Amino acid sequence: MIKKLNLFLTIMLIACIFSLGYTSAYLVMLSGYNVEKPFSYNKDNNSFSPSDFIKESDIRIYSDRIIIYLDDARISRYAPTGSMLPILDSGANGIKITPLSENEVNVGDIITFRSGNDLIVHRVVEKGKDNQGTYFITKGDNNLVSDGKIRFSSIESKTVGVLY
Repeated sequence: MIKKLNLFLTIMLIACIFSLGYTSAYLVMLSGYNVEKPFSYNKDNNSFSPSDFIKESDIRIYSDRIIIYLDDARISRYAPTGSMLPILDSGANGIKITPLSENEVNVGDIITFRSGNDLIVHRVVEKGKDNQGTYFITKGDNNLVSDGKIRFSSIESKTVGVLY
């Protein structure tokens, strides 16, 4: 009788372990198991990701090339200022477009705007409205201070991809 009870308990334990493993795997699969999840020790609540501009359906991957279908795209290069490290520096090539409206520029996007004779490449950290219309506050990822209000008319381009 004790041997049958031990066998029953062993089978139940194995069934519970199997069920727990199966359930865990199922939950991981539901959460997008094949989606890469960045890991960070330093979770900064003030960091923003760019908006999703290029649709997955517009990307074709072949064994010898990658094709991205994107109207009016251009390549950009960056000066080694360090303000956008580690994302942008002189070794990176950007893919940029000219946004057609202020609705195409969102918090988290990396934009290039004109400031006097300079072109500045920084991230949008705030978007708002005041009595002059829509404004964008930008800041270099490595800078402590923002650039102040930027108007859409000063924006030259928006970075939609970075190649290293």
